[in-house]
Amino acid sequence: MSRYEFTNNLISFNEHNSFKKIPKLIDNLKSGKSIALVSDAGMPSICDPGENLIKAVRNLGLNITCIPGPSAPITALASSGFPSSKFTFEGFLPKKSSERKKILLNISKNQKTTILFESPNRLKRLLSELKEYCGGDREIQVSRELTKKFEEHIGYSINDAIDFFEKEEVLGEITLVIKGTSQNPKDFEFDYIELREELHNLINAGLSLSAASKYLAKKNKLTKRLIYNMF
Repeated sequence: MSRYEFTNNLISFNEHNSFKKIPKLIDNLKSGKSIALVSDAGMPSICDPGENLIKAVRNLGLNITCIPGPSAPITALASSGFPSSKFTFEGFLPKKSSERKKILLNISKNQKTTILFESPNRLKRLLSELKEYCGGDREIQVSRELTKKFEEHIGYSINDAIDFFEKEEVLGEITLVIKGTSQNPKDFEFDYIELREELHNLINAGLSLSAASKYLAKKNKLTKRLIYNMF
């Protein structure tokens, strides 16, 4: 802000203090003052506490003007080449195991492109989970440091991304774009977790991955590739 010689009052507004600050900001707006909501990391209110202020302002019927700025989800989607007419934005996945597994399963079945955020220290875990649920061949793009000097796009497949980050330190803000499945939704009318466990049991009993996949595909009237990618 100092670069452009702004001398107005700057007010910290984050996830820890946003609800305490909103009443005072609303009073300022009602008195005729103008407030600019800015962010140093992407578009304000997208996975950002700014949405709480926007909601409060709209509920009171006060005027809002949005000036479009950098938005990591849209920037990553546009640079991925994946279908963009319909997509799902999940933000950061929940930490709670049951909720997390439910969303991962939905991603594995989703025919639309999915966009996720992740922190550098949790990216490897997320890629491993995506491989488990979607298969290593699912197309993906991992983007980091978007619109910055060291912007980088890694991917083509989940396996490619995993291989890359096994050799490289994970740095920067991460946005993942996952291409939707080409599988028919009817192929997913089964208990994924139970079927995957059965696949592992067959392999542990001595069957090859190919043979076990073929057996389970025939048994459950699914494609062999779908079963194979569960491993």
